[in-house]
Amino acid sequence: MAGFDESIRHLLRRAGFGASPQELAYYGELGRPAAVEALVDYGQFDDDVDAFIGAPGYVSVTARGTFAPNTVINDARQRWLFRMVHSARPLEEKMTLFWHNHFATAYSKVAGAYGASDATRLMAAKASEDPAKQQGQVETIRKMCMGSFRDLVIAMAKDPAMLVWLDGRFNTRQKPQENFGRELMELFSMGVGFYTESDVYAAARVFTGWNLKRTAAGTGDLSPVYEFAYNAASHETSAKTFSFPVYADGSRTIPSRSAADGMQDGIDLITGVVSYPATARRLVTRLWNCFVSELNPPPEAFVNEIADAYLANNYDLRLVMRRLLRSADFRDEANYFTKYSWPAEFVARSLKEVGWAGFSVNDAVSQMVNMGQVLYEPPDVAGWEQGPGWVSTGGMLARLNFAAQISKAQVTGLVNAVKPYAKTPDAVLSYFLDRLTPSPYDNAAYGDLRSYLTASGAWTGSDTQLRTKVPGLVHLIVGSGEYLFV
Repeated sequence: MAGFDESIRHLLRRAGFGASPQELAYYGELGRPAAVEALVDYGQFDDDVDAFIGAPGYVSVTARGTFAPNTVINDARQRWLFRMVHSARPLEEKMTLFWHNHFATAYSKVAGAYGASDATRLMAAKASEDPAKQQGQVETIRKMCMGSFRDLVIAMAKDPAMLVWLDGRFNTRQKPQENFGRELMELFSMGVGFYTESDVYAAARVFTGWNLKRTAAGTGDLSPVYEFAYNAASHETSAKTFSFPVYADGSRTIPSRSAADGMQDGIDLITGVVSYPATARRLVTRLWNCFVSELNPPPEAFVNEIADAYLANNYDLRLVMRRLLRSADFRDEANYFTKYSWPAEFVARSLKEVGWAGFSVNDAVSQMVNMGQVLYEPPDVAGWEQGPGWVSTGGMLARLNFAAQISKAQVTGLVNAVKPYAKTPDAVLSYFLDRLTPSPYDNAAYGDLRSYLTASGAWTGSDTQLRTKVPGLVHLIVGSGEYLFV
C-alpha cells in the first residue's frame, strides 16, 4: 500500500469514511483534482448499495427475523453503517451524517408519539420500499444534502419527524409553539447573538398552522401516512416584525396576509435567515470543523470566500463543498489529523482499513452506544458534543473493545496480507501503520509498538508468531489516541 498519495488518503478520511485498498487504488488512479470531482459529483455513481446487504463479500447485518430497516430502528442503524462502509458515494453519506447532526432529531420522542414502527418510518424509511410511500427524515436529507440550503431548511420545516420533535404539530394561532422558530434561528441558521426573544415569539406566529396530518391506513394497507399540512384556520395572520432584515430590501416585517396565503410567512422567514450573512459564516465554520480542522481555526479569508460563494450562488451546497475540498486550506498538511473522529466515522473507517469478513455491523451498533453516538438518536436539539466531547474514559474503552473485536475477527486476512513483510518486525509495523493510517506516532509510542512485536523472544516471522502478534498490534493501533484523529 506504500506509495499512495497522502493527500488522497486525507481527502477520503474527510470527504468519506476512510478507504479500503480498492477505493485507494481507484481514487489514487484518478489523482486528487479528479477525485474531488468524483466525490462531489457523486450522481454519476449508482446508489444501489442497499441491494448488497446480505451479499457475500460485504459486511454482514444481523436480523431478528426479517431484516426491516424501514420499520425496525436497530436495522435502520445497521443499514446506515453498511452504507458508510460500502457506498460508492461516500460524500453523500458524510453530508447526510453532518445534516443529521445539524437538524438533530431523536427517534425516541417520535416513538413516544407514534410507536416504534412508525417512528422508524418517519426517521429512516425509503419511500420506494414503504407501502404508503412514507419517506424518513434521513432519506430526505440524503436526497437534498448537496442541493440548496434554503430548500433543505424548508424540507426540514415540513418534515413529519421534525414536526413531532419540535412540536410543530401543535403550533396554532391560539397557542403559538416557539420551539421550531427558536431552533431555526439559533441552531439551523444564524446562531446565538443575532436574534432576540421577541424574534422567537414572532417566528412562532410565522409558523402557526405548519402542522402534521396523519391519514389512517386504507383498505389493504396497514401503514398510515404522515405528512405536512398547512392549516389556514390555525395561522395567525397579523404582521410579524423582526430585529433583523427578512427581505432583500432591508424590510424587517412580514406583512399581514390572509390565512389562505399565510404559509408564505414561513417561506419568507426561512429565505431571510438562510440569506443572512451570519448564517453563511456560521455554516462555513461548521463545515470547516467537520471537514477541515477542529484544532486549527478557519482563516478569515477562507470563511469570507466560501460564505460569499454561498450567498452569491443561491445557497448551493455542492458548490460550497467543491470550493472547500479544492481549497489550499483543506490540502494544507497542517490540517491533517486535526479532527476528532465521530464514532460512526471511527467504525466505518476501521472496517474499511482492517476488514469486515465475518463481521456484523450490529456489533458496531452495540459498541457505538458506549462510544457516545447512537444513529437517529442525538442527545438533544444541539446534536452531539463534538471535538474533545467524544473523548471520555468509557468512550475510549469502547473504541478499544471494538478494535479488539475486529482485529480478532480479521486475523486470517491480516496475517495473509502481511506475510510478504514478515521478515522483520519493523517491516510488519510499517505495513500496518501504512495500511491503517493513524496520525504519526512519536518515537516513544513507535518503540512501544515495536516492543510489543518482539516482547516474546526473537522475531522469526512464522505463521504462528504472526497469528499471535498481528491481531494485538492492530488492536493497539486502532484503539490508540493517534487513530482517534482523522
